[in-house]
Amino acid sequence: MRVLVVAAPLLGHVLPLVPFATALRAAGHEVLVAAGDVADHVGGLPAHDLAPGLRLDRQALRVLATHPLVARRELQGRAGTRGVGLLFGAVNAGLLAPVEELVAQWRPDLVVHEPLACAAAVAAARHRVPAVLQDNTLVDGVALVAATVTARPMRAAALRLGVTTVPAPASRLVTAPPSLVGRQQGQPLRPVPYAGHGPVPAGLERRGDRPRLLVSHSTVAGPGGGTLRPVLAAVAGLDADVVVLRAPEGPMPANVRPVGWVPLPALLPHADAIVHHGGAGTVLAALAFGVPQLVIPGPGDRRYNGELAARRGAGLSGAPARSTITRLLADEGLRSAAAEVRAEIAAMPDPADVAAAVLAVTR
Repeated sequence: MRVLVVAAPLLGHVLPLVPFATALRAAGHEVLVAAGDVADHVGGLPAHDLAPGLRLDRQALRVLATHPLVARRELQGRAGTRGVGLLFGAVNAGLLAPVEELVAQWRPDLVVHEPLACAAAVAAARHRVPAVLQDNTLVDGVALVAATVTARPMRAAALRLGVTTVPAPASRLVTAPPSLVGRQQGQPLRPVPYAGHGPVPAGLERRGDRPRLLVSHSTVAGPGGGTLRPVLAAVAGLDADVVVLRAPEGPMPANVRPVGWVPLPALLPHADAIVHHGGAGTVLAALAFGVPQLVIPGPGDRRYNGELAARRGAGLSGAPARSTITRLLADEGLRSAAAEVRAEIAAMPDPADVAAAVLAVTR
């Protein structure tokens, strides 16, 4: 069977799809990942760049400039599906032609896509190929698909292909643990943390003598990405070893170790806490390892994701004040709740089992 896996052209959107795609390949199926320029980050899976040269930041500025009130709320993380629908509706309108062409030429038997790659669902409908929705977010994926596929530019692009309605997915894979988001309809799928491959710097492959705090930030540049400076100010002199992933150049406090691209799942087992930007993949990765987290609120779904972790008691949401980070490292209640979610995630069906179940349904 040929399976086309489609994500929006952002690294943080495609990485969560890789474990399931890898399970499909391990089961003997031919898998092609279609997103942006991600060939070096998908574990050796064949990859196709759907959007060469696409500058999503410029597209976002153009879209949000025409909706200033929505833009303001989006930057605050309070626009809900309205902001994401406007932005990714426009993105998917541009992606639809290359996705449809790929489906027509490669002729997959199944299309797997994430919520913000609704162009894949439209192309699958156009060619009568079953589509599977894999939630890679903590927001309801069905609501995200609805917000993007009904946005004006996307609706017009679909109509040009003769697609007036997008059928419900043949299967929906839900990766968010129920204690975090409530029970959602669909097939549970364990969120397996994945951030590519790479060497782990010496000394970070095991625990040290002092508490270790990881600091990560978004792989996307732009508004809300400048979280590092206040974090570095807050941790200076803290009795902890602080590891900053994808660290910028420049002076660092004495207790801070800057590193480049290191796979986060390789570091989390040896960490006591993590401070980060609130991407869904990072939230779920920290929970999968039972690591308490501080989420710094930001645009899009980041505020919402942090509030979910805080409501569950497995983390905190707010500015990176010194007192907050100290509590993050010391609060046993946070650690206990994070461990509970870790056990919950570990009990969810793994990608190999879910792959077999999904293929049985969609054959």
